[in-house]
Amino acid sequence: MSLRFVLVFVLALVGAGGAWAKDISFTGTFTQGGLVVARAVGATAATLNGRAVSVAPDGTFVFGFAADAKATATLVVRFADGAEETRALAVAPQKWKIERVDGLPPAMVNPPPEVTARINNEAAAISRARAGVTPEEWFAGGFQWPVRGRISGVFGSRRVLNGQEMAPHWGLDIAMPTGTPVVAPAPGRVTLAETDLYYTGGTIILDHGYGVTTTYAHLSKVSVKVGQTLQAGELIGAVGATGRVTGPHLHWNIHWFDMRIDPALVVSPAPGG
Repeated sequence: MSLRFVLVFVLALVGAGGAWAKDISFTGTFTQGGLVVARAVGATAATLNGRAVSVAPDGTFVFGFAADAKATATLVVRFADGAEETRALAVAPQKWKIERVDGLPPAMVNPPPEVTARINNEAAAISRARAGVTPEEWFAGGFQWPVRGRISGVFGSRRVLNGQEMAPHWGLDIAMPTGTPVVAPAPGRVTLAETDLYYTGGTIILDHGYGVTTTYAHLSKVSVKVGQTLQAGELIGAVGATGRVTGPHLHWNIHWFDMRIDPALVVSPAPGG
């Protein structure tokens, strides 16, 4: 065996920190709006672009990519033996759709000033419901569809209402009749269960562990309570047209902490309709 071959072989096994390279497995989509579950035996801590990522005792961790994520992300994983592994992760871009809706009542585009305090209070409650770090790997088994139906709105679309450009649409809309059952897509704990929020009407937030949460909006019925622990497939409510909507549908959000994730990237196959 030549000396050059030995050196190349050794360098291939050595991580950026100078220790023997560690095995890290990944499941998920490396794209803007994607969610990735990783596992590295012996891992104790990690960062993504300098942001701390909590690691479970078995070395499992989860992270997401923002809708405007740059083309490369830097993942650093630290191990119990003192080793450190650095990976440059390629993040694919997405092309966002533009949706135009005209003829809406003015109050649906710009809420009246008298509801500003209510909107701010509700936004703060939603933020609190998504802020915790529950040490449970409920996210690790993947997600199923909470309801199957026609996709009427996609993640990341830029919406122009009555000619006015609004904030992007950070969820997936599934159009189904009012009363259609909605189920938990993965195990989790209820952190918010409200029947009448200004924008989202009947709203539920589920905590799936380590910063992963899902939100269900415009529900006609809320069938769970805060603190309740659920299994995948359990009933949580029913499709409705509550809050600021033009018709019955489920608005489904996924977050990794404050980072918005595209639900269509974490379930497969897409529903028909």
